[in-house]
Amino acid sequence: MGYIESKDNNGQTPLSLAASNRHEVTVKLLLATGKADIDSKDKYCQTPLSWAAKKGHEAIVKLLLDTGKVDIDSKDKYCQTPLSYAAENGYKAVVKLLLDTGKVDIDSKDKGGRTPLSWAVGKGHEAVVKLLLDSGKVDIDSKDIYGRTLLSWAARNGHDAIVKLLLATGKVDIDSKDFYGRTPLSWAAEEGHKEVVSILVRNANVNAKEEIGATPLARAINNGSNDILEILLKNGAEVNYTYLLTRVSEPDLT
Repeated sequence: MGYIESKDNNGQTPLSLAASNRHEVTVKLLLATGKADIDSKDKYCQTPLSWAAKKGHEAIVKLLLDTGKVDIDSKDKYCQTPLSYAAENGYKAVVKLLLDTGKVDIDSKDKGGRTPLSWAVGKGHEAVVKLLLDSGKVDIDSKDIYGRTLLSWAARNGHDAIVKLLLATGKVDIDSKDFYGRTPLSWAAEEGHKEVVSILVRNANVNAKEEIGATPLARAINNGSNDILEILLKNGAEVNYTYLLTRVSEPDLT
């Protein structure tokens, strides 16, 4: 094995390291030799393209794609693809480069059942979310291994602009329940996201019950958010006294 294919303790080749560290000239030189393994995997099963996409190195991503030999949907040990990493980290330009190839699996799922769009939504990367939605090819109600939808992630993390984007498609289930029976409104109420609650409460089931019997109101009470309590009560939330009494000594509504 020559220097070009040698690996360090993390299993990275010179091409992988150059791609990861934004050394564009080095990447060009290595590719020009014709001897570099363009899809070499390190100990995490990440390729040079994975690293370049993950770090947002647009020029290097383009160099690798232009070879026409790179595995664009290569999955690492977590089953994340280059598109998944670019979306998760908010690199719109890289996401666009990958989409423009017409070859990426736009709804590829990792071990947690999350798609590139799910990651972009959860991290609040509005521009990337819009780009993926505009492709018209994403599963907008995709669920992860816990049954959580994109709307649940946006609501849980308080990304009100993204909540609006998702609802504007007219294709999301506003009352989607995860494996614990929790809805987007339930998550927003517990996490104290007033703006998201105000948006969802217009059309959501304000009294939706979880598997343990908790409602969005119960979650808001547990969180101590008076503003959200007021919003929910004004929009028809019912107080489940029986449930609250059974939980009075158990403040953590898991």
